[in-house]
Amino acid sequence: MKKKKTVLIVLAAAAVCFALFGRNMFGKGEKLSYETAPVERRAIEAHVTASGTVSAVTTVDVGTQVSGTIKEIYVDYNSVVKKGQLIALIDPSTFEAQVEQAKANLMQARASLQKAKATLDDAKRNLNRQKMLWDRDLIARSDLDSAQTEYDLAVAGVSEAEANVYQTQAALKKVETDLSYTRICSPVNGIVVSRDVDVGQTVAASFQTPTLFTIAQDLTKMQIETSVDEADIGDVREGQNVTFTVDAYPDAVFSGTIKQVRIASSVQENVVTYPVIVDVANPDLKLKPGMTANVTIITEKKDDAVAVPSAAFRYRPSNYTGETLHGKVVWVLENGSPVPKNVKTGITDGTYVEILGGDLKETDRVVISESTNSSSNSAKKSNRMGPPF
Repeated sequence: MKKKKTVLIVLAAAAVCFALFGRNMFGKGEKLSYETAPVERRAIEAHVTASGTVSAVTTVDVGTQVSGTIKEIYVDYNSVVKKGQLIALIDPSTFEAQVEQAKANLMQARASLQKAKATLDDAKRNLNRQKMLWDRDLIARSDLDSAQTEYDLAVAGVSEAEANVYQTQAALKKVETDLSYTRICSPVNGIVVSRDVDVGQTVAASFQTPTLFTIAQDLTKMQIETSVDEADIGDVREGQNVTFTVDAYPDAVFSGTIKQVRIASSVQENVVTYPVIVDVANPDLKLKPGMTANVTIITEKKDDAVAVPSAAFRYRPSNYTGETLHGKVVWVLENGSPVPKNVKTGITDGTYVEILGGDLKETDRVVISESTNSSSNSAKKSNRMGPPF
C-alpha cells in the first residue's frame, strides 16, 4: 500500500511538470500577440533639420582712414545711433596744422600766379613796342626776336603758376579730407554691437582700415545663416516656412522664411553643405546676434493625408518564411496572422508616413510590433513563487 502511494505521488509530480514545461519544450506553448495601429487621416509636415547662427541682416564695420590717437568716444555697447552721428574723435591737432600749412602754400601759389601774369603783361607791352620799331626799321631783327622770346616765356610762366595753384588746392583738399576723417560718424541707423577701441589708444591705417565699431542695422529684422547637407538641399526652396528654437528660450518656437538658397558649397567633416539664409522678424528684440538656432525647414505639408506610423515599415514577422518582399511593405492582420501589403509612400515627418496608394485600405490596421506569451513564462513565474506541493 505504501509503495502504491509513492508511485501515485511520482506520477502526479510528473504530470504537473509536463503541464508547466512540456508544451514549451516541444514548441506548442508560445503564442504571438500583435500591437496594431489604424490607417488614419492626419496632417503631415515633411521637414529638414539644420543648425545656424542668428545675425543682423546688415552689419557695418566702422573704421578709420587716418592714423592717430583716439581722443574721445561718444558711444558704447548697445548704444542706439543715427546715421551721421559722431561716435568717436581722433586727435585732430596734426591734421589741423597740415590744413593751415596747405592754405599758406595755396596763398603763395596764387601770389606767384599774379606775379607771372604781371610779367606776361610787361612782356606783351615790350613785344608790341618792338614790333612798332621793327615796322619803322629802327631796330634789328634780333631785338624783335628777343622780345618775342620773353613774351613766350612769360606765357609759359603763367601756365606754370596756374598749375601750381591747382596742385596746392588739391593738397589742401586732401588734408581737409583727412581732418574730416578724424570725426568717426555712424554710416547707418542701428545699434553698436561691439567697440574695439578705448580713449588714448593709437590706431594705424597704414596697411588696412582698422575696425573701431561694429554696428548692426535694424535688429527688428534678423537672419539665420544655416548649412543644409547635399542629401536634403534638393527639397529646400526659397519661400518655404521655417521654425526654430534657441537655447535662451527653450520653450519658445520662432518662425521665419527662406530668403536665399546659395550655390556656394563648402565641406564640413567630409559632408558637402550649402548655405541657406532665413529671414526672421524680431519685433521684441529677443533674438540677439550670435545665438545658435536649431532650424526646421518645412519642405512640404499636407493637412489631410492617409498615413500610418513609420514603425509599421520597420516591422517584420519573426516567423515569416515566405518569398522575399520588394518595395515598401506593411503588415495587416488577417485571420490572426500578419499579411504583407505593398504600398506607395509620400512624405514623412519621421513619425508618420503618407500612403499614396497600394493594397492598403483606410479600414485596415497595420502591425507595428509583436510580443511572445508562453506557458514556460508562467511556469517560471510559478516556480519563483514556490514549489507546487
